[in-house]
Amino acid sequence: MIRLKNLSKGFWYQGEYRTVFDRLDIKLPSGKSLALLGGNGAGKSTLLQIIAGNMRPDSGSVRSDGSISFVVGFGGSFHKDLTGAQNTRFLARIYGVDTDELADFVQDFSDIGKHFHMPMRTYSSGMKSRLTFGISMGIPFDTYLVDEVTAVGDSRFRRKSKAVFRERMKTSSAILVSHNKSDLRNFCDAGIVLSDGQLRYYDDLDEAIDFHEHLMAS
Repeated sequence: MIRLKNLSKGFWYQGEYRTVFDRLDIKLPSGKSLALLGGNGAGKSTLLQIIAGNMRPDSGSVRSDGSISFVVGFGGSFHKDLTGAQNTRFLARIYGVDTDELADFVQDFSDIGKHFHMPMRTYSSGMKSRLTFGISMGIPFDTYLVDEVTAVGDSRFRRKSKAVFRERMKTSSAILVSHNKSDLRNFCDAGIVLSDGQLRYYDDLDEAIDFHEHLMAS
């Protein structure tokens, strides 16, 4: 269970304070993989970063009874001057997993060749996403936070990403942002829609998708 209690966040932009979401108060159930839906600029990535602990809310809190991953597809948990291998080993120690096993898994899975031993500041955005996805999938979490990462890379890498993600979903849950409805239906069984600063939960994924599409059309 992830509990968002009176969660608010906004940003100052050109002298004006713009609210992203306001006093979200909702329990997201355990054992459900959730599609996070919302229009561009609705605050989906911001919400994921706050749930992961990468960003502070203006007010309110996030509580969970299980472990939550960093946001897959977001490089904020990584040091740009360390190599991919060094970042991998550092996070292995942070999360209490075997450093050699994780490094071997990530190097093989991410398929970035010699760049694994080069500083992350030299990486393309695709390389960063491959590395972050590999590290996340190599660490057992109760809930994975995923932001469009299964769309990264060529078709072979996308197939590999979806296969390992599907395997993790047998024992874990996820909050997944994706514009691909097929991915949402393959990996999720419920939905949450972020719109006008509020978050609505739908136990039926198709209802969530229908509501989101109605908002986008109106």
